[in-house]
Amino acid sequence: MPRTARAPLGGICCHVINRGNGRALVFHDDGDYRAFAKLLGMACDRLAMRILAYCLMPNHVHLVLWPYQDNDLGRWMQWLMTSHVRRHHRRYGTEGHLWQGRFKSFPIQHDEHLLTVLRYVERNPLRANLVERAEDWPWSSLHPRQPAGLEALPHPGPLPRPASWREWVNRPVSEAELTALRRSVNRGTPWGSARWTEQTAERLGLQASLRPRGRPLKREKPAQLAQRK
Repeated sequence: MPRTARAPLGGICCHVINRGNGRALVFHDDGDYRAFAKLLGMACDRLAMRILAYCLMPNHVHLVLWPYQDNDLGRWMQWLMTSHVRRHHRRYGTEGHLWQGRFKSFPIQHDEHLLTVLRYVERNPLRANLVERAEDWPWSSLHPRQPAGLEALPHPGPLPRPASWREWVNRPVSEAELTALRRSVNRGTPWGSARWTEQTAERLGLQASLRPRGRPLKREKPAQLAQRK
């Protein structure tokens, strides 16, 4: 499995996702959501991080982050995830793995591709039929009233959102776009133009994320080809 970008991402926006172990719930009530939101703010106080978008779903978390320095992403996420697991175990008297493992991430080009990812993240509750409009979900950066500690979110980022942003988020997304995005989510493939994707994959050592899955076709030997003629 190709590795996902976790270290050399200073100055590059990235999408981050982590899911509950076995897709189990990680948030059971408003208190759990509220506590995680507080941890997001505390993580930024410990290590400066720009959060462009976030969405807390019942069994997974989406973040769009813009690290300042190389290695910030891994350090920031490690503290956030570890702190949440400890809090969860204390509250519910559990032990063992809460998340499926280390988070997955992929870098994003700072153009319309970034807007597409921001929309994808903030549209999650609507796509999951949890709300009638995306901004109605209280645990997302699209909600007009942010939880305590996150009042300054989201960070404007390197590309301004359109004036009609909420309306755009609520519009349907094509299956082709969803399929392409999910490929980046699952494989860590950089999200951008073809040239930018190739250059970024080479720079970050993510070339494997561009290759088709599965074993390469076995090439027949000359003798086998001759027998088939």
